[in-house]
Amino acid sequence: MTEKNPSQKTVSSRQNIRKWLLIISFLLIPVTIFYISPIVAMMGAGKGIVTSAILLYILLFVVSLVVARLWCGWLCPMGAWQEICSPIFKHTVADGWRNWIKYGVTVLLFAMLAFTFISAGGIHAVDPFFGTVNGISITSFQILMIVVIIFLIIFAAAFFTGRRGFCHVLCPIAGLMVAGRKIRNLIGWPALQLDTAAGHCIDCKKCSNECPMGLDVNGMVRQGDMENADCILCASCADACPKGAITYGWKKK
Repeated sequence: MTEKNPSQKTVSSRQNIRKWLLIISFLLIPVTIFYISPIVAMMGAGKGIVTSAILLYILLFVVSLVVARLWCGWLCPMGAWQEICSPIFKHTVADGWRNWIKYGVTVLLFAMLAFTFISAGGIHAVDPFFGTVNGISITSFQILMIVVIIFLIIFAAAFFTGRRGFCHVLCPIAGLMVAGRKIRNLIGWPALQLDTAAGHCIDCKKCSNECPMGLDVNGMVRQGDMENADCILCASCADACPKGAITYGWKKK
């Protein structure tokens, strides 16, 4: 009987924790979807109300200054949905113009929110429970059908563009968190990040195969630069590497 490598057990535990957090996040959608939805944020802005979604966006931007897109890799229900469906998505999102669309969506969303607040005469109230009934988001069949359509659109984006295609191409919150990461990189304070010892790499490409975002992690290792706007810091690549060529932790740039 082969004895288990203790490091393999730790690695497995970390990814199991991540996947369970994503599953729980997905299962909680009937309760939490209005706390995340840009649609509800716009509805609130039309009445001059700051909703929980807007508060979440502000929080995610602040948090991204130190942990980048960790939310995407560990807690986002939209990302969870795409990972649940990941066996269907065989290809990765091609580099190029598609990856820039999300930044336009980000600018458009926040420009529309600002314009809507101005049209409503400014901010009149803060209501984290706006649109919910006793804190629950989905309270009718009609709302359920709208949410189902949204998740079908997310599925279609990933199906036609590649792994986590919605995250790559359309998610406005991704653009917001990338901006936070860019600010951190410019200033250089300590933050959560990946690092590499390229000399340990044996080109097995397990890191790239395990990356839920479909990034060329092997190429990043070989270049000695693990910083990528679409990295969600899930640590799947670090945990998959049999030689420890990728490390994951708190570092100063």
